[in-house]
Amino acid sequence: MTYRPTLFACLCLLAFGCDQAPSSTSTAPANAPIDSTTIDRHIAELADDRYGGRLPFSPGEALTLDYLEKELRALGLEPSNGDSYRQEVPMVELTGHPDETIRLDMPGGRVDWTVSKDYMTFSERGEAETSLTDSELVFVGFGIVAPGYGWDDYAGVDVKGKTVVVMVNDPGYYLEDSTQFKGKTMTYYGRYTYKYEEAARQGAAGCLVIHETGAAGYPWFVVQSSWSGARLTLPDDGQPKLDVAGWITLNAARELFTNSGVDDIKWFEAATQADFEPIDLGASLTTTVRNDLRRDKSYNIIARLPGGSRPDENVTYTAHWDHIGVGPIVDGDSIYNGALDNASGTAQLLAIAEAYTELPEPPARSVVFLFVTAEEQGLFGSAYYVANPVFPLDQTVANINIDGINPSGPAADLTITGMGHSEMDELAERIAEGQGRYVQGGQEPEKGYFYRSDHFNFAKSGVPVLYAKGGYEHQTLGKAYAKEQKDAFVATRYHQPADEYRSGDWPLAGAVQDGELLFLIGLELASGETWPKWRENSEFYVARR
Repeated sequence: MTYRPTLFACLCLLAFGCDQAPSSTSTAPANAPIDSTTIDRHIAELADDRYGGRLPFSPGEALTLDYLEKELRALGLEPSNGDSYRQEVPMVELTGHPDETIRLDMPGGRVDWTVSKDYMTFSERGEAETSLTDSELVFVGFGIVAPGYGWDDYAGVDVKGKTVVVMVNDPGYYLEDSTQFKGKTMTYYGRYTYKYEEAARQGAAGCLVIHETGAAGYPWFVVQSSWSGARLTLPDDGQPKLDVAGWITLNAARELFTNSGVDDIKWFEAATQADFEPIDLGASLTTTVRNDLRRDKSYNIIARLPGGSRPDENVTYTAHWDHIGVGPIVDGDSIYNGALDNASGTAQLLAIAEAYTELPEPPARSVVFLFVTAEEQGLFGSAYYVANPVFPLDQTVANINIDGINPSGPAADLTITGMGHSEMDELAERIAEGQGRYVQGGQEPEKGYFYRSDHFNFAKSGVPVLYAKGGYEHQTLGKAYAKEQKDAFVATRYHQPADEYRSGDWPLAGAVQDGELLFLIGLELASGETWPKWRENSEFYVARR
């Protein structure tokens, strides 16, 4: 079935006038001209095997960029880099070859860990080879230095040249205590990226994050698939880098602690306390990572619908076009198509762009459609854009990010990841209510989804963001059905070759529903004069000021 509402809703919205601030008393229409056929067509194309999993620097990138340019040009949208839709993103491709084993010399004797089974390692440096030789191991709890929370896991210890072992997530998750950090809601201090950054700032040579499925938000096979083969990074930005970074399994961590004579229960309990003191494990590690290096450029794709009266101001939509390419064979398939993640979000954004071009006249502000590269590698495309914005960030009213659609049908909910940060919540809630939906905050806050997609780079730069979609309660089949669908995706398809699509595979009413909502939110902002504000208790409040 094709869902194709008319332009009536959009005309109504413009007629209502959009100069008002976000308000819980005003009403937005429920529909917008989002076409399920358009979404279906784009997903089927971008998730096709011909695209090889859309890895940057691969033939699949060239196909993807050409396709996006063709579609945007056909819509009549303006190129945003002179006469080109492309923004160069210089990057370094590192194809890592970690040692097959890591040698650990411990008080209890020598132990060898096996790559993939026990650990995954890589180098953050753009060098042909980096090594750790007899590097002393120190357990530093969560590896967090957060003065605002009264927390310093590195207090009183010198880790220069050593390898630190850290727990994933942050103390609030394990204690389920809202007075510790943000309780079950992961803060940025809980993300593995922060752990590596802080370890490097402290002068450590290596950092190993202990994986645990619940705390990390994904199972070990995601680490295996995501951290093998070629990886991309931005060129050296002058920030300290680790010689070797990586993950170890929970079983490997227990083996390490047991052989070091440390009670694994006591180290866990100690790490969740603010007075934690780092533990010298009396052990050392030896390993090498060899890299094949390739310096090249990937590309963001940027198109614009110029505003009618205030074109210098803009609302920016984002979706990442990339996935992880070709990887380990699973059930006879090695192409990681990334249908849901994120051919679907790219398709939905193309459908939203199409809806804007069908308006009888453009809104007052410009609307920017930004398809970014290298999200899967570390949000690098959006990081490069906010550091080198084509349209100034102080003139960017808001960022609306799409990373995966709701593939399970119409939803009763709208779930806002990162709810509570800005007035974007109230705007989303008002329009969701016009669709007959209720709004809720993220239902899996411990997984840190707010820090795992491209809106985060805009937030860090002070731009209010929205990352929201339905799918936690199916409109007719309920919450249990929705949970079953989500759990099945994470267990069997996320970052796996099974994330595939053939035309007609998914009921797209939920994708249309969310597309309508995101279109209407952007249209209201683009047609009005308001600037959504950060909440004063948000860590991003100061950045906007």
